[in-house]
Amino acid sequence: MQRKGEFSVSVTKDHLVFSSAHFITFAGHRCEGLHGHNYRARATVEGRLDEEVWFVFDFVVIKQVMKRLCDEIDHKVLLALENPKLQVAERGDSVTVAYEGQPRYVFPKADCALLPVPNTTVEMLAELLADRFRRELESMGARGLTAIEMEIEENFGQSAVYRVVL
Repeated sequence: MQRKGEFSVSVTKDHLVFSSAHFITFAGHRCEGLHGHNYRARATVEGRLDEEVWFVFDFVVIKQVMKRLCDEIDHKVLLALENPKLQVAERGDSVTVAYEGQPRYVFPKADCALLPVPNTTVEMLAELLADRFRRELESMGARGLTAIEMEIEENFGQSAVYRVVL
Protein backbone atom coordinates (compact mmCIF):
# COMPACT_ATOMS: atom_id res chain seq x y z
CA MET A 1 0.00 0.00 0.00
CA GLN A 2 1.39 3.40 -0.96
CA ARG A 3 0.98 6.12 1.66
CA LYS A 4 0.42 9.67 0.47
CA GLY A 5 0.92 11.46 3.77
CA GLU A 6 3.48 11.59 6.52
CA PHE A 7 3.30 10.52 10.11
CA SER A 8 4.28 12.42 13.22
CA VAL A 9 4.91 11.12 16.71
CA SER A 10 5.03 13.18 19.90
CA VAL A 11 6.43 12.53 23.33
CA THR A 12 5.67 14.43 26.51
CA LYS A 13 6.02 12.78 29.90
CA ASP A 14 5.95 13.76 33.56
CA HIS A 15 9.74 13.33 33.69
CA LEU A 16 10.43 15.51 30.60
CA VAL A 17 10.50 18.62 32.74
CA PHE A 18 13.04 21.05 34.10
CA SER A 19 12.72 23.46 37.00
CA SER A 20 14.86 26.48 36.28
CA ALA A 21 15.26 30.11 37.23
CA HIS A 22 15.52 32.87 34.64
CA PHE A 23 14.81 36.48 33.85
CA ILE A 24 14.27 38.20 30.52
CA THR A 25 15.02 41.65 29.25
CA PHE A 26 12.35 43.68 27.52
CA ALA A 27 12.38 46.47 24.95
CA GLY A 28 13.48 49.77 26.37
CA HIS A 29 15.21 49.64 29.72
CA ARG A 30 13.40 46.88 31.57
CA CYS A 31 14.74 43.69 33.07
CA GLU A 32 12.42 41.47 35.07
CA GLY A 33 13.44 39.94 38.37
CA LEU A 34 14.81 36.46 38.79
CA HIS A 35 12.04 33.87 39.07
CA GLY A 36 11.45 30.23 38.19
CA HIS A 37 9.20 27.90 36.28
CA ASN A 38 8.49 24.19 36.16
CA TYR A 39 8.90 23.78 32.42
CA ARG A 40 7.51 20.83 30.44
CA ALA A 41 8.87 19.71 27.08
CA ARG A 42 7.14 17.99 24.18
CA ALA A 43 9.07 16.72 21.16
CA THR A 44 7.43 15.82 17.87
CA VAL A 45 9.15 14.25 14.90
CA GLU A 46 7.61 14.01 11.44
CA GLY A 47 8.68 11.78 8.62
CA ARG A 48 8.15 8.77 6.53
CA LEU A 49 7.24 5.44 8.01
CA ASP A 50 10.16 3.05 8.31
CA GLU A 51 8.53 0.00 6.79
CA GLU A 52 11.08 -2.32 8.34
CA VAL A 53 9.75 -1.56 11.82
CA TRP A 54 6.51 0.33 10.97
CA PHE A 55 7.19 3.47 12.96
CA VAL A 56 8.61 6.95 12.31
CA PHE A 57 11.05 6.90 15.20
CA ASP A 58 11.50 4.87 18.37
CA PHE A 59 9.63 6.41 21.33
CA VAL A 60 12.22 4.99 23.73
CA VAL A 61 15.05 6.87 22.00
CA ILE A 62 13.05 10.11 21.89
CA LYS A 63 12.37 9.84 25.63
CA GLN A 64 16.03 9.10 26.44
CA VAL A 65 17.35 12.04 24.41
CA MET A 66 14.75 14.45 25.75
CA LYS A 67 15.37 13.36 29.34
CA ARG A 68 19.10 14.03 28.91
CA LEU A 69 18.43 17.48 27.37
CA CYS A 70 16.01 18.44 30.15
CA ASP A 71 18.40 17.21 32.85
CA GLU A 72 21.18 19.45 31.48
CA ILE A 73 19.21 22.57 32.42
CA ASP A 74 17.19 21.24 35.37
CA HIS A 75 17.70 23.16 38.62
CA LYS A 76 19.88 25.74 36.89
CA VAL A 77 19.78 29.48 36.42
CA LEU A 78 19.31 29.97 32.67
CA LEU A 79 21.53 32.78 31.39
CA ALA A 80 21.45 34.24 27.87
CA LEU A 81 24.95 34.70 26.46
CA GLU A 82 23.85 36.54 23.28
CA ASN A 83 21.85 39.33 24.92
CA PRO A 84 23.46 42.73 24.21
CA LYS A 85 21.97 44.16 27.44
CA LEU A 86 23.61 41.50 29.63
CA GLN A 87 27.25 41.00 30.47
CA VAL A 88 27.78 37.42 31.67
CA ALA A 89 31.28 36.60 32.91
CA GLU A 90 32.78 33.49 34.44
CA ARG A 91 35.17 34.26 37.31
CA GLY A 92 36.60 31.17 38.96
CA ASP A 93 33.70 29.21 40.45
CA SER A 94 31.24 32.08 39.97
CA VAL A 95 29.23 33.65 37.18
CA THR A 96 28.52 37.37 37.38
CA VAL A 97 25.69 39.02 35.50
CA ALA A 98 25.42 42.73 34.84
CA TYR A 99 22.46 44.42 33.17
CA GLU A 100 23.46 47.38 31.00
CA GLY A 101 26.75 47.60 32.89
CA GLN A 102 25.21 47.54 36.37
CA PRO A 103 26.02 44.54 38.61
CA ARG A 104 22.95 42.45 39.20
CA TYR A 105 23.73 38.85 40.20
CA VAL A 106 26.54 36.52 41.25
CA PHE A 107 25.81 32.79 41.00
CA PRO A 108 27.80 29.63 41.68
CA LYS A 109 29.02 28.45 38.27
CA ALA A 110 27.73 24.92 38.93
CA ASP A 111 24.19 26.31 39.27
CA CYS A 112 24.19 28.05 35.88
CA ALA A 113 23.36 27.01 32.34
CA LEU A 114 25.08 29.45 29.98
CA LEU A 115 22.96 29.34 26.84
CA PRO A 116 23.73 30.60 23.32
CA VAL A 117 20.45 32.53 23.07
CA PRO A 118 19.54 36.25 23.03
CA ASN A 119 16.94 35.87 25.80
CA THR A 120 15.68 33.01 27.97
CA THR A 121 12.11 33.16 26.67
CA VAL A 122 10.20 29.94 26.01
CA GLU A 123 10.54 30.68 22.29
CA MET A 124 14.34 30.68 22.53
CA LEU A 125 14.36 27.62 24.80
CA ALA A 126 12.17 25.74 22.30
CA GLU A 127 14.51 26.63 19.42
CA LEU A 128 17.61 25.71 21.44
CA LEU A 129 16.24 22.33 22.54
CA ALA A 130 14.95 21.57 19.03
CA ASP A 131 18.42 22.21 17.63
CA ARG A 132 20.12 20.06 20.28
CA PHE A 133 17.52 17.33 19.76
CA ARG A 134 18.05 17.41 15.98
CA ARG A 135 21.84 17.14 16.36
CA GLU A 136 21.51 14.14 18.71
CA LEU A 137 19.15 12.34 16.34
CA GLU A 138 21.42 13.05 13.37
CA SER A 139 24.43 11.70 15.28
CA MET A 140 22.46 8.48 15.81
CA GLY A 141 21.89 8.19 12.07
CA ALA A 142 18.17 9.04 12.11
CA ARG A 143 16.71 8.65 8.61
CA GLY A 144 13.49 9.75 6.97
CA LEU A 145 12.67 12.61 9.33
CA THR A 146 11.25 15.71 7.65
CA ALA A 147 10.57 18.02 10.60
CA ILE A 148 11.09 18.42 14.32
CA GLU A 149 8.81 20.39 16.57
CA MET A 150 9.62 21.36 20.15
CA GLU A 151 7.09 22.77 22.60
CA ILE A 152 8.20 24.26 25.89
CA GLU A 153 5.51 25.07 28.44
CA GLU A 154 6.42 27.43 31.28
CA ASN A 155 3.00 27.33 32.95
CA PHE A 156 -0.15 25.39 32.23
CA GLY A 157 -1.62 26.79 29.01
CA GLN A 158 1.40 29.03 28.35
CA SER A 159 3.91 27.62 25.86
CA ALA A 160 5.92 28.22 22.71
CA VAL A 161 6.44 25.87 19.79
CA TYR A 162 9.41 25.88 17.43
CA ARG A 163 9.30 23.82 14.23
CA VAL A 164 12.25 23.15 11.97
CA VAL A 165 11.92 21.50 8.56
CA LEU A 166 14.76 19.13 7.81
